[in-house]
Amino acid sequence: MTNRSLATSYLLKARKRLLVLELLQREEAYSDVVREAQELVELALKAMLRQAGIEPPKWHDVSGTVRDYHSRFPTLTGEELERLIAASIWLRKERESSLYGDIDFIPTEQYGPDAGVRAIDDATFVLQVATRILGTP
Repeated sequence: MTNRSLATSYLLKARKRLLVLELLQREEAYSDVVREAQELVELALKAMLRQAGIEPPKWHDVSGTVRDYHSRFPTLTGEELERLIAASIWLRKERESSLYGDIDFIPTEQYGPDAGVRAIDDATFVLQVATRILGTP
């Protein structure tokens, strides 16, 4: 298996999650939208890193690694880089809360339509950038 084939596999998995996000948003499962969006963003960014020959770290927010190696993505603008990083940081921060919650934080009560829309917008953007960088349709 090559970095290219694994990167393509990650991107395919990310695309499937985008379909799920739209369904979850329609079902008003906003905390699940946030959680699945985080996984999509993680997969898409790790696909970019693999495509560039970089072994992604084994943690959920790889935005620091994308920043460190941004020169390996010559078509990535500074504005795009900052938005990728912001999306990854926000969604990573919400990862556990959106799934498990806590005694004083009930995910189904804490996340609303705005969080779902933000998560979908961020995930869609990251997926579009990763698709362009990988050169896949």
